[in-house]
Amino acid sequence: MQITMIGTGYVGLVSGACFADFGHRVTCVDKDAGKIERLHQNIMPIYEPGLDALVADNVAAGRLTFTTDTESAVAEADVIFIAVGTPSRRGDGHADLSYVYAAVREVAAAVKKPVVIVNKSTVPVGTGDEVERIVREVAPDADICVVSNPEFLREGAAIDDFKRPDRIVVGTEDARAREVMSEVYRPLFINQSPLMFTARRSSELIKYAANAFLAVKITFINEMADLCEAVGANVQDVSRGIGLDNRIGSKFLHAGPGYGGSCFPKDTLALLKTAEDHEAPVKIVEATVAVNDSRKRAMGRKIVKAMGGEIRGKTVALLGLTFKPNTDDMRDSPAIAIAQTLIDEGAHVRAYDPEGIEQAKLVMKDVEFATDAYSCAEGASALVIVTEWNEFRALDLKRIKSILAEPVLVDLRNIYTPAEVRRIGLDYTSVGRG
Repeated sequence: MQITMIGTGYVGLVSGACFADFGHRVTCVDKDAGKIERLHQNIMPIYEPGLDALVADNVAAGRLTFTTDTESAVAEADVIFIAVGTPSRRGDGHADLSYVYAAVREVAAAVKKPVVIVNKSTVPVGTGDEVERIVREVAPDADICVVSNPEFLREGAAIDDFKRPDRIVVGTEDARAREVMSEVYRPLFINQSPLMFTARRSSELIKYAANAFLAVKITFINEMADLCEAVGANVQDVSRGIGLDNRIGSKFLHAGPGYGGSCFPKDTLALLKTAEDHEAPVKIVEATVAVNDSRKRAMGRKIVKAMGGEIRGKTVALLGLTFKPNTDDMRDSPAIAIAQTLIDEGAHVRAYDPEGIEQAKLVMKDVEFATDAYSCAEGASALVIVTEWNEFRALDLKRIKSILAEPVLVDLRNIYTPAEVRRIGLDYTSVGRG
């Protein structure tokens, strides 16, 4: 099957490469000529483990190509995926759908044969209806079906998520579109990955509801962590105790500095706006957004407290800047607010991340960047673990103590046990382990 993917961002590039790996012929389109040229040189625009090899293999096999020419890519396609960005709109928090609508107009004008247009971008409920209206306006005689097919890819594990999904959600009530989408995903449901067909609006809401629920779960355990500290309990025991209940499950019950990234912050805001517009408020999600926003700066204050309450003129070393490991994504990372809180208190902030430094430089000002964990810690009055990259899980803590100006370790991801750290003589602060 000939697939055209509009957009070579996180979703478009990973999805396109995986579809090609299934045996489909895929053309990825992007307006950014520089990005397309770099992809021709197998230079990835994002860091995702295994993506460069997957792209290279499928380009070599002739199944994956890249172009800036939308018209030619659309003309031969059986299925066209729209995978462009839908960031929060400046000023009101609504999803900015201008890129989606612009892509749809261009695609509709170039269609030459019956085709299924699939919205892979994360969009509010009802967007598919507007996409269909635009298609009918631009190409009233075209044989086009509009489908919703949300993505559920975790950064750092996106390839595995695509190839071994929990579910594949397809929003359409059109028989031909259903047949086409079944063929697109046939390699997956042969392996018993559930292929779930719904109405288009239900499909659009499933994506937002899923991300909002996970955001609630993260925020709940973070609040339980604060309570644990107050009453002398251990949040890891609490998390395990409730997670063993299969009605709850253990995933997303790890206390930390709050959620960030490309999905949860913008999707929870977009869901709130949709709910407001339809006079069906979602108070739990509203509270989740507020608590998560305040938590990030609260983690900065936690560091100040661990350092004795006065940090002016002192150096604080941060390990991990991206919102999670195995990505270079800095969007809404807790590290940004934490660093700013420390700077506002008069500290000098030095930071290191295995993959995110170049992106961090774009959003973190007045921060010194180090080349490794130990040069980051050298002479600092506190070392803070913000993101749980694997290379931070087995630090030489004796060496860390010897190079710190003051023996303070703040572990915002609970990757060490208090006993092992304190045996070495470090003053250790973690999250939710009173």
